[in-house]
Amino acid sequence: MDFLVKDLGLCDYNKALLNQNNTKTDLVNNSGKDTLFLLEHNHTYTLGKNANPNNVLSQNCELFQTDRGGDVTYHGPGQLVGYPIIHLKKMGLGIKSYVSKIEILLIRILNDYNIVASTKEGLTGVWVDDRKIASIGIRVSQWVTTHGFSLNVNTDMSYFSNIISCGIDNVAMTSMEQELEGKISMDDVKESTIVHFNQLFK
Repeated sequence: MDFLVKDLGLCDYNKALLNQNNTKTDLVNNSGKDTLFLLEHNHTYTLGKNANPNNVLSQNCELFQTDRGGDVTYHGPGQLVGYPIIHLKKMGLGIKSYVSKIEILLIRILNDYNIVASTKEGLTGVWVDDRKIASIGIRVSQWVTTHGFSLNVNTDMSYFSNIISCGIDNVAMTSMEQELEGKISMDDVKESTIVHFNQLFK
C-alpha cells in the first residue's frame, strides 16, 4: 500500500485533529494518500464519544471531548501517538480486522524490545501481563479511519492516576521505560512502527 508517514513531533491536540480531518477529506474525495501521522502530544486528557466524564478524577491538564470510540485516556510527551488515516474499503478491511492489525502492530513493536505483550479478550489495547501499555481509540466515517493508538514509551505515568484509564477500574498502566528500566529512543520506536506498519498494511 502506498502511504505517507508524517512526523508531527510534539504537537498540540487541535493541530493534530486538523491534520487528520484534512487528510480524511482528501481521501474521501480521492485526492489524497493514506497517511500515518506519528507524534507526541502535550499533556492532554481525551474523552471518547461515549465516555463517562466521571472517569476524570482530577483535571490537571487540557481536556478534549472527541468523536472516537473508547473512554478517557491520557496523552503526553514520551508517549508515541499514531493516527493512521486510511481508506478501509480500498484496503479490503473491516473495522474489527483493522483494530486487530493495530494490536498486532503494537505487539510487534514491543517484541522488537523483547517485551512480551498480548491482547485481552473483550478489551481493546495491548497488555504486558495485567499491565496496559498501549491504547486504541478510533473512528471510521465514510470508510476512512481517524484517531488511532498510543504507546507508552517514556511516559510520565503519574498523569494516569488522575483518571480511570479507558474506563477500567483499577487498571494498572505501564510503559516501555518501566518494563525495561531505562529510557527508550523515541526515534527508534518510530522506525520500528513504520517498518511493521508497512508490513501489515501493504
